[in-house]
Amino acid sequence: MEEESQRQKKIGGVLQQDLVEVLQGAATQGGMRGVLISVSKVKVTVDLSVAKVYLSIFPNDKAAPLLAGIKSNTSLIRHELSQRTKHQLRRMPNLEFFIDDSLEYIDKIDKSLKGEENPIKDPSFLDPRKKS
Repeated sequence: MEEESQRQKKIGGVLQQDLVEVLQGAATQGGMRGVLISVSKVKVTVDLSVAKVYLSIFPNDKAAPLLAGIKSNTSLIRHELSQRTKHQLRRMPNLEFFIDDSLEYIDKIDKSLKGEENPIKDPSFLDPRKKS
């Protein structure tokens, strides 16, 4: 896989910063108190047309319904972002949202290493990683 160019990294950084404010603000306005949404990574394609947004949502049980809500409001989120970044970006990339499960995965490995859960006796603890 190719390394990201400086331009891709810069656009990803700009989007990441603004997305945190937009999503956290929307969750608060929507009455979702006690929910923390963080944008762990934004990867922009080489042609700058698509931005893959990886979200960490706490508590975990709210992740699936919140992701569905975010996906259904992608056009509104994209519009809000384009307003915020109009002086930095000529074109707003299409947004694709994913749940970042890396912390959960690291936690499973950590528990296995501590002997709390043994993946050798029960292989279901370390299910195969999903590539996105």
